[in-house]
Amino acid sequence: MKILLTNDDGYAAKGIKELARIMKNFGEVTAVAPKKPQSGMSMAVTMGGKALAYKNLGIIDDVKWAYLDATPASCVKLALNTVFSRTKPDVVISGVNHGTNAASAVCYSGTLGAAAEAALCGIPAIGVSLHTCDPDADFSSVEKYFPDIFRKIMENLPDRYGIYYNINFPKDTCPRIKGVRTAVQGMGRWTKEFLPWRKDGIPELGISTEQAREALEKAEENEELYVITGNFTDDPQNTSDADHRLNADGYITVVPHNIDCTDYKEVDRIKSLKFDIDY
Repeated sequence: MKILLTNDDGYAAKGIKELARIMKNFGEVTAVAPKKPQSGMSMAVTMGGKALAYKNLGIIDDVKWAYLDATPASCVKLALNTVFSRTKPDVVISGVNHGTNAASAVCYSGTLGAAAEAALCGIPAIGVSLHTCDPDADFSSVEKYFPDIFRKIMENLPDRYGIYYNINFPKDTCPRIKGVRTAVQGMGRWTKEFLPWRKDGIPELGISTEQAREALEKAEENEELYVITGNFTDDPQNTSDADHRLNADGYITVVPHNIDCTDYKEVDRIKSLKFDIDY
């Protein structure tokens, strides 16, 4: 099996290194990941005539490593057009993301953007996330449970185009994983989304003192620095099978997504309003 790995935390993140170690048991692993963190990029691609720096890092612990100074979706595009120009990978896996991608986080996630790019190209794709922003997170639950989930997905791939999977693991501090649940995307929104930048770092967001001070040194005169964060407000219409609710209760969740964003019920509704007119 030929496996392409990427992420949105950058090639040096612990999550993708742990994922590479897990996936070596399933086949030939190639990692093409962003040079720097690219969280929140969704399915964006790096355009505007910008020169994209690519570096082949060689084979490390039986995994082929490279980085691209671009978004996660761009990493998948480049890998499919260069590294895998002759034989496409059997699967693209994005992660393990440092932070949850359950509920409305899907709308912003670079992790899921990379998986969506693979699905757009007709390749099975899986996004994997762990609910913690700790750069030194404990990925033992992923190591223990993801292989069986992966096998089950790959042995039962759908015959429809455009599907990709969003897998979320509960917090790494969760005392006990209760099981795996097929789930739906939860809904909600964020409030109080910005924090003032702190020179001593923001450890709860994985921002070190060194990173904080470097940003302050680069700031122009009279600039104020903020960081995006926020308190998640649960939508009361969410059902018990919403992924973020199941994660909070100690379950690993698997949510199937599709690159087709059409709301088919709304199509039928507006047709009934006689939107279709011949001129």
